[in-house]
Amino acid sequence: MPKKQEKDEFSFTVCGEFFPEVYPSYRSSKWSRGGEDPLVTEMRLFCACMRWAFNRLLEGTSRDEIKKLGQELFGLNSRYADDARLKAQGVLDSQKKLLELEIEETEKKLGRARKKLGPVMRKLAKAEEKGATPEVIEKLRLAVKGRNNRVASLEKKLAELEVYRENGTVPRVVFGGRKLWKRVSRGRATREEWQATRKNRLYSRGDETKGSNPNIKVTYRDGEFHLAVTVSHLSEKVGEDVLGRPKMNRAPRVEGRLWLPEKHRELVRIWLTMRLPYTVELIRTLEGRYIVHLTFNFGRVQEPDFAQGCLALDTNPDGVALCNVNASGQPEPWPEGFSILYPGNPGKYEREFQVITYPNGFLCIKVPDLTYASGFRRDYLIGVLAKLVVDIALFLGKPITLEGLDFGKDRLDTSKKFNRMASNFPFAKMVEAMCRRAVKEGVSFKVVAARHTSTIGYWKYMKRYAVPVHCAAALVIGRRAMGFKERITKEMKQLVNRIKQNLTWKVNPDIPREGKGMTRKVRACLRQLDRKLPVHNGFAPWQQEAYYSVWHDLKLLALSLR
Repeated sequence: MPKKQEKDEFSFTVCGEFFPEVYPSYRSSKWSRGGEDPLVTEMRLFCACMRWAFNRLLEGTSRDEIKKLGQELFGLNSRYADDARLKAQGVLDSQKKLLELEIEETEKKLGRARKKLGPVMRKLAKAEEKGATPEVIEKLRLAVKGRNNRVASLEKKLAELEVYRENGTVPRVVFGGRKLWKRVSRGRATREEWQATRKNRLYSRGDETKGSNPNIKVTYRDGEFHLAVTVSHLSEKVGEDVLGRPKMNRAPRVEGRLWLPEKHRELVRIWLTMRLPYTVELIRTLEGRYIVHLTFNFGRVQEPDFAQGCLALDTNPDGVALCNVNASGQPEPWPEGFSILYPGNPGKYEREFQVITYPNGFLCIKVPDLTYASGFRRDYLIGVLAKLVVDIALFLGKPITLEGLDFGKDRLDTSKKFNRMASNFPFAKMVEAMCRRAVKEGVSFKVVAARHTSTIGYWKYMKRYAVPVHCAAALVIGRRAMGFKERITKEMKQLVNRIKQNLTWKVNPDIPREGKGMTRKVRACLRQLDRKLPVHNGFAPWQQEAYYSVWHDLKLLALSLR
């Protein structure tokens, strides 16, 4: 039975820039190095504390002990030390999850590599037995050698990963970036550049009980935003608390102006007025600029209400297909006065966003540039597309339903064609943009499994409503999110029977027969369907959506007959 969907908490991040203006008048002879200012010193101490906390977590040190020792060793206050531990814990947790994912993907790749090795070895043995030409034998030997090397490298990698899992450890983490360190090792980047990335961050999480954010505080006055960063290493010890941790006096602050994008300023003002917690991460670039990331947590996504239906969404490499689904799971015509409102600056030319409307509540929004645009341009187009979809949902007053595709790394050695398509398909960015925009606008949504949606749409709804297969798949996604089953109808059974009868006719030139290489595959699908069709409607929904359900054979049948 498939796993139940987890509802994650969604957050919204605003990127701005900090311009320090007021610094403390003195420096610490103990913690400062050279002529660096107090803010740079605080960042260096925080990053050093984070790396130290990561190693202590690997050793099993408790949280209270890390906070206590972190204050003594790095001169930070209790909250900064705990935030450093929290960042280190996040790195450790992500590495453990990545280790499990890497092991699973490597096992799949190894199984597929072994499967590909067998036929080539049989071809080589048969060629040597029949006395084929030396060129053919040499070519087959090279293929066997290459695939043997592939299997050996995957086996070695899997064994190394298994050792990490058995010992309860993770692969070595390179703070500052593994890619940058490799560039330094090859002489393509300086060592100073890599060291600068290891000491350029300061992080402070929000706390509702202590006035939003006690260490890095954002304020709004005189029509401008201001930022005050606590420099804790300049405070002095005045005693100890109950747990034996040092108590420090009030630390000075580095203050200055905070620039934020115009489109996000109203949200930040409202958040500050309500005194809600926010998380701040301060990053210093190589040029000396201070980038600020303000993160606002919206909490868990509200459960969608399908009393009036939903707006179903099918994601494609060149756009999206929409379906207006009513409460009974059927397509509903667009209401009167419905129109797509383009943004003020949708693109560089007029037909960049192509909207194709179909009867009965179907719609396609195509963006051809998505398949080949550069990174920044693609992100912009995805953002505009997300705004269009969420605006439609707001106009209809319905939740959004999306599909969750899986293009994991384990599938990226299937074929060159699939690799090219999957690499250029920005599905994760599209889904993330839709979800974040929906959360920001207060629109609920639900993500469902995408398995067999196009196949079901092709067989059941494409010809019925005279729409493309992507629009039919959107209808299936909406029905699946609302809990409807996809039954095998009498019309589908009659269609399968007609295909079975047509295979025996020799007068129809459009039907593939023996000699064309298709009939055997079709007959095999039909034999499977004879066994699966009568019992499909009695299965539970998760059984009907399983990989080897009746829809798998109907997909192969459709591909064989097209």
